[in-house]
Amino acid sequence: MPFRPNSLVLRQFFDLKFSSKMADLFERLIKHYGPIGQHRDRAHGYFAFPKLEGEIGSKMKFRGKEMIVWSLNNYLGLANHPEIRKTDADSAAKFGLATPMGARMMSGNTNYHEQLEKELADFVMKEDTVLLNYGYQGMVSIIDVLCGRHDVVVYDAECHACIIDGLRLHPGHRYVFKHNDIDDFEKQLQRATALVEKQKTGGILVVSEGVFGMAGDQGRLKEIAALKSKYQFRFLVDDAHGFGTLGKTGAGAGEEQGVQDQIDLYFSTFAKSMASIGAFVSGEKTIIDYIRYNIRSQIFAKSLPMPFVLGNLKRLELLRTKPELKEKLWENALKLQNGLKEKGFDIGNTNSVVTPVYMKGDVPEATAMVMDLRENYGIFCSIVVYPVIPKGIIIYRLIPTAVHTDSDIQNTLKAFEETKKKLDAGEYKVEAIPHMAEA
Repeated sequence: MPFRPNSLVLRQFFDLKFSSKMADLFERLIKHYGPIGQHRDRAHGYFAFPKLEGEIGSKMKFRGKEMIVWSLNNYLGLANHPEIRKTDADSAAKFGLATPMGARMMSGNTNYHEQLEKELADFVMKEDTVLLNYGYQGMVSIIDVLCGRHDVVVYDAECHACIIDGLRLHPGHRYVFKHNDIDDFEKQLQRATALVEKQKTGGILVVSEGVFGMAGDQGRLKEIAALKSKYQFRFLVDDAHGFGTLGKTGAGAGEEQGVQDQIDLYFSTFAKSMASIGAFVSGEKTIIDYIRYNIRSQIFAKSLPMPFVLGNLKRLELLRTKPELKEKLWENALKLQNGLKEKGFDIGNTNSVVTPVYMKGDVPEATAMVMDLRENYGIFCSIVVYPVIPKGIIIYRLIPTAVHTDSDIQNTLKAFEETKKKLDAGEYKVEAIPHMAEA
């Protein structure tokens, strides 16, 4: 008779064999805080999670000192516009933040939500629009609702993290093309087409951005759209930084490049030009209706609160009726960008108001330079370093707004000129990130 160990023996054997291999989930996490989190003990409250105080504008306080701020996505200066502040306050006083209560499909719909959707659709020249609670969440959900396991996504290598996270949820194939490289885009489109034909099912979604928020260059929307006559695909554009800043009316990068009608789904957020909360996607009524009835992040989430809806209606009104805001934004952006170029700075290929300044250096040098800019020059701007970009490169990402003054720009140009000399001379060479965390 073969030997059959009893259950106690088996349990003891497996406990002995596998218990030593079981790792505590939290223990693993706190051993490896990640490339940015590893610096938290020195950086928190200064380089990471800083606290700007006071009225939103071109000057705010940081750790008690007044700073010229270049880190706010308040492109048109609407955050503190008196008409906006009044509408926000009046709406909150009338409705509070709970109204409407519930998801829109169940109990959270209002005439105002539908009015905002209609006005947005008209503004971006599309048949219909559906509101989204957040831009990041919205984009993740749009990719999820559009694509099944047989569908293929072709996307730009520099697409925003919200697009990448949406693609991580996609069960089908995806092909990435080199940033704004139309030859490589067509190559990846050919691969996608061949796969769909081999499967005998599925479709192709192409994703690009209207303006790439890190480098400031516009997506090659016109060239991508031109290939629709040769290949079959649908085109989704995330125009977070183009909406309100580009195009004759401010309708975005598609209008700027003359291909708004070739964009099948136009997405943007209220968090940039409109200085608010929420997002939207616009397109043909039939597909927007499909999204409206199937997008899980909205069906199972509370409706956008009324103060945001009414506030965004007012913001959209100002986008339409006050073109001088966009004109002032561009006046400031070009003054800043031309000044940087005249002083020998590399601002890359930006053709939007986003203004990157490229320098050579590593993370410790970047933090030392940021400290000098803040502590001795009163300039607050954001830095981008590894792992977001390759090692040895520093990007200072400046966001001009309509409320910056000529004095703000000139003082900033002078500060950058002086600190660049120090960087080149090696004065910012340090062994580690300076310890500037909050006590």
